[in-house]
Amino acid sequence: MILSRPLMSICTLAAALGALAALPARANDKPESIQALQVTDPYLEMHTGPGRGFPVFHVAARGESVSIVLRHTDWFKVRTAGGKEGWVQRKQLESTLTQAGERKRFRDVLVDDYLRRRFELGAAVGRFGGEPALKVWSSWRLAETISIEGTIGQVQGLYSGTDFWHLNLHTEPWGHQRLSPTFGIGFGRFTNLPNTSLVGALPTDAKLANATIGLRWFISDRFVARADYSVYTAYINNTRSGEYRAAKAGLSFFF
Repeated sequence: MILSRPLMSICTLAAALGALAALPARANDKPESIQALQVTDPYLEMHTGPGRGFPVFHVAARGESVSIVLRHTDWFKVRTAGGKEGWVQRKQLESTLTQAGERKRFRDVLVDDYLRRRFELGAAVGRFGGEPALKVWSSWRLAETISIEGTIGQVQGLYSGTDFWHLNLHTEPWGHQRLSPTFGIGFGRFTNLPNTSLVGALPTDAKLANATIGLRWFISDRFVARADYSVYTAYINNTRSGEYRAAKAGLSFFF
């Protein structure tokens, strides 16, 4: 099967999404403040790197002080009073005490990353006008509840193929929650190419408008699951228009 240029672009972007997902998460984020913490557990395991796969090379004993230096997702780099530096998981640090004698509390750093996200790239599959469809999108978060999103897609119909693109403005009123609805409106272009076996059928190139309602769910790390339902209107000419309904589900990656 020969892929059209838009579909080749979609596949390329989907492959890029998978490659990005394989990269290590953003590293060396500085904590909001560097402070000394007192170990209250029998020991604090310090790894050579930010992950359980890295070996434990040093143990900080109960009563010893450590300072947070850097953060890598759910892992923190700490330094002991003797100058030893290693990585500790957040769950272990939550049992430490501050200089005021209070238990140290950490916000969910993964959710913090999600709330601070700016750029997002995703892919989805579904149905467009009853036919199989594939799309890839990228978005830029302008504010806490508003983002702008660009989408390209293709519909593989029985008698024709459709390429489309559109630019949308999305709002997410409850964007601070892990599960939240989204609403969007936008405009774009719609091109329908009939199969060559259809005699007399002509390509259609039309302006496109759409309205979308969706649901986003922050899964973990940098991944978001998304489902949406859209109504598309293709303005074929001054007197004729077509309406199409689409439902799609997919996965996105933010950084």
